[in-house]
Amino acid sequence: MDFLFSTAYAQEAGAAGQPAAMAQFAPFVIIFIIFYFLMIRPQKKKLQEEQVMLDSLTKGDEIFTKSGIIGTIHGLTDKIITLETEGGNKLKVLRSQAGGKASMIYEEKKEK
Repeated sequence: MDFLFSTAYAQEAGAAGQPAAMAQFAPFVIIFIIFYFLMIRPQKKKLQEEQVMLDSLTKGDEIFTKSGIIGTIHGLTDKIITLETEGGNKLKVLRSQAGGKASMIYEEKKEK
């Protein structure tokens, strides 16, 4: 009989020693919060700023593309920008590939 009672006590002590379910998930929640503030939130903010810049483009603006081409906007649609480069050549570029207004590049050179 002693054998059965000692087993029952051992199971009871083991169940009481386990941490709560919330305590087990707390590290995961903390890691997610850190990832949110260090990675997800800044990326969302940068994408939002890029979308505002793309929406503000107008005909005649001088822009640069993400591939390094600088030109003046000759035509503009929802998805395509027609750029006129220095030699009078016209290039069609996806609107999402516009890097920004060329004035940003020139301002940075003046500061140095």
